[in-house]
Amino acid sequence: MNIFHTILYQPLFNLLIALYNVIPGQDIGFAIIVLTVLVKLALWPLSQSSLKSQKALQEIQPKLEALKVEFGDDKEKLAKAMMDLYAAEKVSPFSSCLPLLIQLPILIALYSVLSAGLHPESLDQLYAFIPNPGTINTMFLGIVDLTARNIPLAILAGIFQFFQTKMLIARRPPKSVRSTPGAKDEDMLASMNQSMMYFMPVMTTIIGFSLPGGLTLYWVATNAISILQQKLAFSKKKEDKTSEKV
Repeated sequence: MNIFHTILYQPLFNLLIALYNVIPGQDIGFAIIVLTVLVKLALWPLSQSSLKSQKALQEIQPKLEALKVEFGDDKEKLAKAMMDLYAAEKVSPFSSCLPLLIQLPILIALYSVLSAGLHPESLDQLYAFIPNPGTINTMFLGIVDLTARNIPLAILAGIFQFFQTKMLIARRPPKSVRSTPGAKDEDMLASMNQSMMYFMPVMTTIIGFSLPGGLTLYWVATNAISILQQKLAFSKKKEDKTSEKV
């Protein structure tokens, strides 16, 4: 726990206070937004890798469905054919998980910073070269107390979560093949993803209602940046495909 505190929590907390010190008006809300942007930029290569893997897996779903129809209940041949397809397409079914696992400790540390770092007693965690502001003004834009729950921020986080999830859901197989045995699993998965598109935003909003406003603001900011990142990643993918065809 001390290693986690020293390597992750304390540097992120000090960066937050350093930003708070230099941002005009010392607005902790803007410091949280800038910190979120910096963390997302640092994790950008990992996030891009994960997004590309998720998108690539979605794009080969029709080929996987065709294999399931072709081999039916022959699990051994189906498994070999799927592995061959993954190798041919240079896609790994687990490639999107590793980047997320690497990011997880950093995100947990950031969560801890925003949970406990807005209180004056946390300022004893500052490095010697970071000026101690004495107190932290927890008001964002002069009207939003980031230590208290904030319903509008929670709703905004849920809205952004909806659009972020919608961009990632897998499409259902065509109606012409939904009744085939090989496509039933994919159809079920796509239906679950469809449900998640609505479930995740609702859960995000409900959880946001119970969190301090600082954490909810972070959630809003990170979802907004993730939407932008996904747009860039997917549009680049389309451009690459277009250039390949030309």
